[in-house]
Parts: sequence; C-alpha cells; structure tokens
Amino acid sequence: MGSRSRRIAWGAFALFLAAFAVFESQKYGLPTTVAALVFFVLPDLTRLAGVRPPGTLHQAVNRVWIPLAVLVGYTFGPIVWPPLFTAGLAWLTRIALDRTLGRGLAST
Repeated sequence: MGSRSRRIAWGAFALFLAAFAVFESQKYGLPTTVAALVFFVLPDLTRLAGVRPPGTLHQAVNRVWIPLAVLVGYTFGPIVWPPLFTAGLAWLTRIALDRTLGRGLAST
C-alpha cells in the first residue's frame, strides 16, 4: 500500500476513533472526558517531560499495540471502568492522527 493510501486509511481510522471517544465521553460524563483528554495529549506530555526520540518511553507512547491491548483487555476482561476504555480510544486516536499527518515512527 502506498504512502498516500496508508495516510488516508489512518485518517479514516482516526475519525472513527475520535467519534467513538466523543460518544463514550458523552455517555459516561466528566471522568471519562478527562481520561480521554489526558491520554490524547500523552505523547505531548512525554515530550514536555524531556523524553526525546528514540527513547524507550517515547517509543512506547507512540506504539499502536499498547492502547490496542488496553482496549482489547477492557473489552474481554473483568474490569468495568469506562474511563479506562475511553483513555485507550483517545490514545489510539492520537497515534492514528500522528500517522495521518506523517509523524509516525520510522519503523512503521
């Protein structure tokens, strides 16, 4: 798949995730909204804390599989706490947005 097609796919995925996160925030209220906002800006927070590429923490907050594992674990696990799910959605939205804008990791 070409670079342009990949970016379009990431963009569509980012829109879907953002809509889902907004829906969940509306449904469950303020704690869910706060979790979504905090995890949406998580990559920026790590950068402000002085974490620079290609450090381990920088790599971790920009990998798709970590928020995806949170979402799958929440979906199939025994934990019922909506802010956790919405945080995973927002984090994955941010990663998808970065990939759409061409700011993804070099190895992806």
